[in-house]
Amino acid sequence: MVKSMTGYGREVAAIGETRVTVEVRTVNHRFLDLSIKMPKMLLYVEEKIKKQARTYFTRGRVDVMVTIEGEGLVNRKLHIDWPLLDQYIEKMELLKNRYHLSESVTIQDIVQLEDAFSIVEQEKTDNEFETLLLQTCDRALKKSLEMRQREGEVIFNDLQQRVLYIQSIVQKLDRNRDFIMEEYRKRIRNRIEEYLNDELREDDRKVIQEVALLAEKGDITEEVTRLFSHIDQFIATLQKNESIGRKLDFIIQEMHREINTIGSKSNDGHITEWVVNVKSEVEKLKEQIQNVE
Repeated sequence: MVKSMTGYGREVAAIGETRVTVEVRTVNHRFLDLSIKMPKMLLYVEEKIKKQARTYFTRGRVDVMVTIEGEGLVNRKLHIDWPLLDQYIEKMELLKNRYHLSESVTIQDIVQLEDAFSIVEQEKTDNEFETLLLQTCDRALKKSLEMRQREGEVIFNDLQQRVLYIQSIVQKLDRNRDFIMEEYRKRIRNRIEEYLNDELREDDRKVIQEVALLAEKGDITEEVTRLFSHIDQFIATLQKNESIGRKLDFIIQEMHREINTIGSKSNDGHITEWVVNVKSEVEKLKEQIQNVE
Protein backbone atom coordinates (compact mmCIF):
# COMPACT_ATOMS: atom_id res chain seq x y z
CA MET A 1 0.00 0.00 0.00
CA VAL A 2 1.39 3.39 -1.00
CA LYS A 3 1.28 6.04 1.71
CA SER A 4 2.13 9.68 1.23
CA MET A 5 4.28 11.50 3.77
CA THR A 6 2.02 14.57 3.69
CA GLY A 7 -0.73 14.56 6.28
CA TYR A 8 -2.64 16.66 8.79
CA GLY A 9 -4.78 15.79 11.78
CA ARG A 10 -6.44 17.93 14.46
CA GLU A 11 -8.33 16.87 17.54
CA VAL A 12 -9.84 18.84 20.44
CA ALA A 13 -10.97 17.56 23.85
CA ALA A 14 -11.82 19.05 27.24
CA ILE A 15 -11.90 18.02 30.86
CA GLY A 16 -13.25 20.35 33.51
CA GLU A 17 -11.89 23.84 32.88
CA THR A 18 -9.08 22.56 30.68
CA ARG A 19 -9.22 22.30 26.89
CA VAL A 20 -6.53 20.47 24.92
CA THR A 21 -5.89 20.85 21.17
CA VAL A 22 -3.53 18.53 19.30
CA GLU A 23 -2.38 19.23 15.74
CA VAL A 24 -0.25 16.81 13.72
CA ARG A 25 1.51 17.89 10.53
CA THR A 26 3.65 15.51 8.49
CA VAL A 27 5.85 16.17 5.45
CA ASN A 28 8.43 14.19 3.51
CA HIS A 29 11.78 13.36 5.11
CA ARG A 30 14.37 10.69 4.43
CA PHE A 31 13.94 9.17 7.89
CA LEU A 32 11.43 9.46 10.74
CA ASP A 33 11.94 12.85 12.42
CA LEU A 34 9.64 13.55 15.37
CA SER A 35 9.12 16.98 16.92
CA ILE A 36 6.79 17.54 19.89
CA LYS A 37 5.87 21.07 20.97
CA MET A 38 3.92 21.44 24.20
CA PRO A 39 3.86 23.44 27.45
CA LYS A 40 6.80 22.71 29.75
CA MET A 41 4.50 21.30 32.39
CA LEU A 42 3.64 18.42 30.02
CA LEU A 43 7.17 17.45 28.96
CA TYR A 44 6.94 14.31 31.10
CA VAL A 45 4.55 12.77 28.52
CA GLU A 46 6.69 13.67 25.47
CA GLU A 47 8.23 10.20 25.12
CA LYS A 48 4.80 8.57 25.36
CA ILE A 49 3.55 10.73 22.48
CA LYS A 50 6.65 9.89 20.41
CA LYS A 51 6.00 6.21 21.05
CA GLN A 52 2.43 6.68 19.79
CA ALA A 53 3.69 8.43 16.63
CA ARG A 54 6.11 5.58 15.86
CA THR A 55 3.20 3.14 15.73
CA TYR A 56 1.66 5.17 12.88
CA PHE A 57 4.67 6.41 10.90
CA THR A 58 8.02 5.00 9.77
CA ARG A 59 9.24 7.91 7.62
CA GLY A 60 8.66 11.63 7.35
CA ARG A 61 8.93 14.77 9.42
CA VAL A 62 6.18 14.63 12.07
CA ASP A 63 5.32 17.77 14.05
CA VAL A 64 2.95 17.36 17.00
CA MET A 65 1.69 20.59 18.61
CA VAL A 66 -0.18 20.45 21.92
CA THR A 67 -2.02 23.57 23.10
CA ILE A 68 -3.62 23.86 26.54
CA GLU A 69 -6.30 26.42 27.39
CA GLY A 70 -7.82 27.08 30.80
CA GLU A 71 -6.38 26.94 34.29
CA GLY A 72 -7.46 23.51 35.36
CA LEU A 73 -3.93 22.11 35.38
CA VAL A 74 -1.99 24.92 36.99
CA ASN A 75 -2.14 27.39 39.84
CA ARG A 76 -0.99 30.77 38.60
CA LYS A 77 0.44 33.42 40.92
CA LEU A 78 1.82 36.86 40.25
CA HIS A 79 5.34 37.23 41.62
CA ILE A 80 6.83 40.67 42.28
CA ASP A 81 10.57 41.09 42.63
CA TRP A 82 10.43 43.71 45.38
CA PRO A 83 14.20 44.35 45.69
CA LEU A 84 14.44 44.93 41.93
CA LEU A 85 11.35 47.15 41.97
CA ASP A 86 12.82 49.20 44.85
CA GLN A 87 15.95 49.78 42.76
CA TYR A 88 13.89 50.91 39.79
CA ILE A 89 11.94 53.42 41.93
CA GLU A 90 15.11 54.67 43.59
CA LYS A 91 16.86 55.23 40.25
CA MET A 92 13.79 56.97 38.84
CA GLU A 93 13.83 59.41 41.74
CA LEU A 94 17.54 60.04 41.17
CA LEU A 95 16.87 60.77 37.50
CA LYS A 96 14.05 63.12 38.44
CA ASN A 97 16.22 65.11 40.87
CA ARG A 98 19.35 65.09 38.70
CA TYR A 99 17.64 66.38 35.59
CA HIS A 100 15.03 68.47 37.39
CA LEU A 101 12.12 66.53 35.95
CA SER A 102 8.64 67.51 37.06
CA GLU A 103 6.81 64.26 36.30
CA SER A 104 6.12 61.84 39.14
CA VAL A 105 6.41 58.06 38.91
CA THR A 106 2.96 56.61 38.18
CA ILE A 107 1.51 53.13 38.42
CA GLN A 108 1.57 52.99 34.62
CA ASP A 109 5.33 53.54 34.72
CA ILE A 110 5.77 50.77 37.25
CA VAL A 111 3.77 48.10 35.38
CA GLN A 112 5.98 48.69 32.34
CA LEU A 113 8.89 47.21 34.29
CA GLU A 114 8.45 43.66 33.01
CA ASP A 115 11.57 42.36 34.76
CA ALA A 116 9.98 43.02 38.14
CA PHE A 117 6.83 41.01 37.43
CA SER A 118 6.42 37.35 36.47
CA ILE A 119 3.75 34.66 36.43
CA VAL A 120 4.63 31.56 38.43
CA GLU A 121 2.85 28.36 37.42
CA GLN A 122 2.57 25.48 39.84
CA GLU A 123 1.70 22.23 38.09
CA LYS A 124 -1.13 20.05 39.30
CA THR A 125 -0.67 16.34 38.69
CA ASP A 126 -3.72 14.85 37.00
CA ASN A 127 -3.69 11.25 35.71
CA GLU A 128 -7.14 11.70 34.19
CA PHE A 129 -5.86 14.59 32.07
CA GLU A 130 -2.80 12.63 30.94
CA THR A 131 -5.08 9.85 29.70
CA LEU A 132 -7.24 12.39 27.86
CA LEU A 133 -4.16 14.02 26.31
CA LEU A 134 -2.77 10.72 25.02
CA GLN A 135 -6.16 9.72 23.61
CA THR A 136 -6.47 13.09 21.86
CA CYS A 137 -2.95 12.72 20.42
CA ASP A 138 -3.79 9.24 19.21
CA ARG A 139 -6.89 10.45 17.35
CA ALA A 140 -4.98 13.35 15.76
CA LEU A 141 -2.18 10.99 14.67
CA LYS A 142 -4.75 8.63 13.20
CA LYS A 143 -6.39 11.44 11.21
CA SER A 144 -3.00 12.42 9.81
CA LEU A 145 -2.34 8.80 8.84
CA GLU A 146 -5.73 8.57 7.10
CA MET A 147 -4.89 11.66 5.05
CA ARG A 148 -1.53 10.11 4.11
CA GLN A 149 -3.34 6.96 3.01
CA ARG A 150 -5.86 8.89 0.89
CA GLU A 151 -3.12 10.84 -0.85
CA GLY A 152 -1.17 7.60 -1.19
CA GLU A 153 -3.99 6.12 -3.28
CA VAL A 154 -3.71 9.04 -5.72
CA ILE A 155 0.07 8.59 -5.91
CA PHE A 156 -0.35 4.82 -6.39
CA ASN A 157 -2.60 5.34 -9.42
CA ASP A 158 -0.17 7.83 -10.93
CA LEU A 159 2.88 5.61 -10.35
CA GLN A 160 1.15 2.55 -11.75
CA GLN A 161 -0.02 4.40 -14.86
CA ARG A 162 3.47 5.74 -15.53
CA VAL A 163 5.30 2.45 -14.99
CA LEU A 164 2.87 0.64 -17.31
CA TYR A 165 3.54 3.29 -19.95
CA ILE A 166 7.28 2.69 -19.51
CA GLN A 167 6.64 -1.03 -19.85
CA SER A 168 4.85 -0.48 -23.18
CA ILE A 169 7.86 1.45 -24.54
CA VAL A 170 10.31 -1.20 -23.34
CA GLN A 171 8.22 -3.77 -25.21
CA LYS A 172 8.72 -1.69 -28.38
CA LEU A 173 12.46 -1.57 -27.72
CA ASP A 174 12.45 -5.33 -27.24
CA ARG A 175 10.78 -5.84 -30.62
CA ASN A 176 13.45 -3.64 -32.25
CA ARG A 177 16.51 -5.26 -30.68
CA ASP A 178 17.79 -6.67 -33.99
CA PHE A 179 17.31 -3.35 -35.74
CA ILE A 180 19.24 -1.49 -33.02
CA MET A 181 22.10 -3.98 -33.17
CA GLU A 182 22.29 -3.83 -36.99
CA GLU A 183 22.20 -0.04 -36.90
CA TYR A 184 25.02 -0.05 -34.34
CA ARG A 185 27.05 -2.40 -36.54
CA LYS A 186 26.60 -0.16 -39.59
CA ARG A 187 27.64 2.85 -37.59
CA ILE A 188 30.88 1.16 -36.51
CA ARG A 189 31.62 -0.01 -40.05
CA ASN A 190 31.03 3.46 -41.48
CA ARG A 191 33.39 4.99 -38.95
CA ILE A 192 36.11 2.48 -39.78
CA GLU A 193 35.66 3.13 -43.49
CA GLU A 194 35.91 6.86 -42.87
CA TYR A 195 39.10 6.32 -40.91
CA LEU A 196 40.62 4.07 -43.59
CA ASN A 197 39.30 6.34 -46.31
CA ASP A 198 38.25 3.18 -48.17
CA GLU A 199 35.37 0.71 -48.28
CA LEU A 200 35.82 -2.49 -46.29
CA ARG A 201 36.22 -5.55 -48.51
CA GLU A 202 34.74 -8.89 -47.62
CA ASP A 203 38.24 -10.40 -47.50
CA ASP A 204 39.26 -8.02 -44.72
CA ARG A 205 38.30 -10.78 -42.33
CA LYS A 206 40.14 -9.53 -39.29
CA VAL A 207 38.55 -6.10 -39.50
CA ILE A 208 35.15 -7.62 -40.27
CA GLN A 209 35.53 -9.81 -37.17
CA GLU A 210 36.36 -6.79 -35.03
CA VAL A 211 33.29 -5.02 -36.40
CA ALA A 212 31.15 -8.03 -35.49
CA LEU A 213 32.58 -8.13 -31.96
CA LEU A 214 32.03 -4.43 -31.48
CA ALA A 215 28.51 -4.76 -32.88
CA GLU A 216 27.65 -7.18 -30.09
CA LYS A 217 28.00 -4.25 -27.73
CA GLY A 218 25.04 -2.77 -29.54
CA ASP A 219 22.85 -5.65 -28.38
CA ILE A 220 20.30 -4.31 -25.86
CA THR A 221 18.96 -7.73 -24.80
CA GLU A 222 20.49 -7.55 -21.31
CA GLU A 223 19.32 -4.00 -20.69
CA VAL A 224 15.78 -4.79 -21.85
CA THR A 225 15.67 -7.93 -19.69
CA ARG A 226 16.79 -5.98 -16.64
CA LEU A 227 14.29 -3.21 -17.38
CA PHE A 228 11.45 -5.74 -17.49
CA SER A 229 12.70 -7.14 -14.18
CA HIS A 230 12.87 -3.67 -12.58
CA ILE A 231 9.35 -2.88 -13.80
CA ASP A 232 8.02 -6.14 -12.31
CA GLN A 233 9.76 -5.37 -9.01
CA PHE A 234 8.36 -1.85 -9.03
CA ILE A 235 4.78 -3.05 -9.56
CA ALA A 236 5.16 -5.77 -6.90
CA THR A 237 6.61 -3.29 -4.39
CA LEU A 238 3.63 -0.96 -4.87
CA GLN A 239 1.40 -3.70 -3.45
CA LYS A 240 3.39 -4.20 -0.23
CA ASN A 241 1.92 -3.00 3.05
CA GLU A 242 5.15 -1.53 4.42
CA SER A 243 7.52 1.40 3.98
CA ILE A 244 8.40 1.23 0.27
CA GLY A 245 9.68 4.69 -0.68
CA ARG A 246 13.41 3.98 -0.45
CA LYS A 247 13.13 0.67 -2.30
CA LEU A 248 11.16 2.30 -5.13
CA ASP A 249 13.79 5.03 -5.33
CA PHE A 250 16.54 2.41 -5.73
CA ILE A 251 14.60 0.58 -8.47
CA ILE A 252 14.10 3.85 -10.35
CA GLN A 253 17.84 4.57 -10.24
CA GLU A 254 18.49 1.17 -11.84
CA MET A 255 15.85 1.81 -14.51
CA HIS A 256 17.49 5.12 -15.32
CA ARG A 257 20.87 3.43 -15.68
CA GLU A 258 19.55 0.81 -18.12
CA ILE A 259 17.64 3.24 -20.34
CA ASN A 260 20.72 5.49 -20.55
CA THR A 261 22.75 2.53 -21.80
CA ILE A 262 20.14 1.72 -24.44
CA GLY A 263 20.12 5.36 -25.55
CA SER A 264 23.87 5.28 -26.11
CA LYS A 265 23.54 2.33 -28.52
CA SER A 266 21.24 3.88 -31.12
CA ASN A 267 20.99 7.03 -33.22
CA ASP A 268 17.68 6.11 -34.80
CA GLY A 269 15.06 8.84 -34.41
CA HIS A 270 12.27 6.52 -33.21
CA ILE A 271 14.52 4.74 -30.71
CA THR A 272 15.81 8.07 -29.40
CA GLU A 273 12.24 9.31 -28.98
CA TRP A 274 11.28 6.19 -27.00
CA VAL A 275 14.36 6.52 -24.80
CA VAL A 276 13.63 10.20 -24.12
CA ASN A 277 10.02 9.35 -23.21
CA VAL A 278 11.16 6.67 -20.77
CA LYS A 279 13.68 9.05 -19.19
CA SER A 280 10.98 11.67 -18.79
CA GLU A 281 8.62 9.21 -17.10
CA VAL A 282 11.40 7.89 -14.85
CA GLU A 283 12.11 11.46 -13.69
CA LYS A 284 8.42 11.94 -12.90
CA LEU A 285 8.40 8.68 -10.97
CA LYS A 286 11.43 9.81 -8.99
CA GLU A 287 9.77 13.11 -8.15
CA GLN A 288 6.57 11.43 -6.95
CA ILE A 289 8.44 8.88 -4.86
CA GLN A 290 10.11 11.61 -2.79
CA ASN A 291 6.77 11.87 -0.96
CA VAL A 292 6.18 8.12 -0.53
CA GLU A 293 6.69 6.65 2.94
